[in-house]
Amino acid sequence: MATEGGGKEMNEIKTQFTTREGLYKLLPHSEYSRPNRVPFNSQGSNPVRVSFVNLNDQSGNGDRLCFNVGRELYFYIYKGVRKAADLSKPIDKRIYKGTQPTCHDFNHLTATAESVSLLVGFSAGQVQLIDPIKKETSKLFNEERLIDKSRVTCVKWVPGSESLFLVAHSSGNMYLYNVEHTCGTTAPHYQLLKQGENFAVHTCKSKSTRNPLLKWTVGEGALNEFAFSPDGKFLACVSQDGFLRVFNFDSVELHGTMKSYFGGLLCVCWSPDGKYIVTGGEDDLVTVWSFVDCRVIARGHGHKSWVSVVAFDPYTTSVEESDPMEFSGSDEDFQDLLHFGRDRANSTQSRLSKRNSTDSRPVSVTYRFGSVGQDTQLCLWDLTEDILFPHQPLSRARTHTNVMNATSPPAGSGGTNPGSNGNSITMPGNSVPPPLPRSNSLPHSAVSNAGSKSSVLDGAIASGVSKFATLSLHDRKERHHDKDHKRNHSMGHISSKSSDKLNLVTKTKTDPAKTLGTSLCPRMEDVPLLEPLICKKIAHERLTVLIFLEDCIVTACQEGFICTWARPGKVFCAQTFLEILFQMLLRH
Repeated sequence: MATEGGGKEMNEIKTQFTTREGLYKLLPHSEYSRPNRVPFNSQGSNPVRVSFVNLNDQSGNGDRLCFNVGRELYFYIYKGVRKAADLSKPIDKRIYKGTQPTCHDFNHLTATAESVSLLVGFSAGQVQLIDPIKKETSKLFNEERLIDKSRVTCVKWVPGSESLFLVAHSSGNMYLYNVEHTCGTTAPHYQLLKQGENFAVHTCKSKSTRNPLLKWTVGEGALNEFAFSPDGKFLACVSQDGFLRVFNFDSVELHGTMKSYFGGLLCVCWSPDGKYIVTGGEDDLVTVWSFVDCRVIARGHGHKSWVSVVAFDPYTTSVEESDPMEFSGSDEDFQDLLHFGRDRANSTQSRLSKRNSTDSRPVSVTYRFGSVGQDTQLCLWDLTEDILFPHQPLSRARTHTNVMNATSPPAGSGGTNPGSNGNSITMPGNSVPPPLPRSNSLPHSAVSNAGSKSSVLDGAIASGVSKFATLSLHDRKERHHDKDHKRNHSMGHISSKSSDKLNLVTKTKTDPAKTLGTSLCPRMEDVPLLEPLICKKIAHERLTVLIFLEDCIVTACQEGFICTWARPGKVFCAQTFLEILFQMLLRH
């Protein structure tokens, strides 16, 4: 591995790195890209995104990969650390005219070896539902751009639902759709369902049920990303105004807020147990926010530019009882160690609940998360007990995270809810409730407020299935907005380009200077400052993807290269298998 002494060595692209688990290694033969492997000219293009789905087929190779590069969308069998990528045989490939794919999401509930539902958002505002296995396009939503003309920034299926999905736009609006309903031939009319500080939720006024079912207007400027909690009950949103807002998705209630140190927030993710949220953005920081306490508990500084993606690693996040694992160094112990990550990921939430139990032995907690940014660097971070529980004795020594100013008491640690801004918020207990099955209907609390619209999410209206070969709507205004967004990213210049005249949110602009030093945005010296475990330059262009899988880490850059990093021990296993297979072929 190249050293980091300075000069050229500092700018070298790293192909491996070491953490306490061992050596992570880049697998060149597992790289996915456009079939010609030519770096994509990313000027003016939307970020490369990657989505995974497992089809649970009997072949044992059920992973599928979707990624967008410029106007192109690809769908491949993902072979991971096992076999080399075959770029000559995409399952499906689409090239769009006049608009670009910006984001996508698979429905994991309905995916089979014969069919898979993939949502694709576009720069001109549409959302397409396609089946890349059947090579079909079933529906196009917001086709005439009557609902929203701005770029789609994030699209996700509602957890536990086969038909509901949520779409965010750079206008600052989110829309809830049902795949069974049409969008209508006229612009929708709305009536207010619920309103709060810098957010409002509307239902669609219509004689017959149509899309969108709900319209959320959140904050000022673009709504850059949202993420559902692991149990699907809460929704975390990050916006260009620099705010994280966490909502109860069913009751449409604001749970808590947080403000970036400066600039917009670009990405957000939940810990595997739903107790912590990590954000990243234009302040070059990663910020850890406690869902239970509604306060910032730590910041991490390692990036030299905007942070584009944050993600937790459920396979390395560890929950261990106080008795240490015996390790003798035998082959059997080594195999147990290789399989430990799989068991750990499956039981993280249940074992974390022991942390607050009075009748169990002490439990040691370490959360692992990662971040990538426009500085082309990958950072890995450990969130340890000395940060999570600074006023409690540690059950065992933790030395994996370097902490600065950790002795300073976190701001807003009193009995009041610092994320409420004066509003009364019902706080959850010590642990997040286990996930419950989700129906495809609007929750009762929201339905009761909707009055005559009690059947907003109930019932299905049959709609004709149309085929769309290409999309040909222009988005020059959006490209201009993107340039403006990159120029005006400082704390003092955050503006909204939305032309939506139905926006009824009370726009009480928050002065950044007034939030600094409060529980919304503590000063740097008031919270622990994390240093990354590793911080490595791994690409030539800005990084846009970070996904943790069981046997590897997947990253992608704006040049259109999707890279696979084998976890410790996984390269050895894969190479050994190939060597055995090669020897068998020679004998025959």
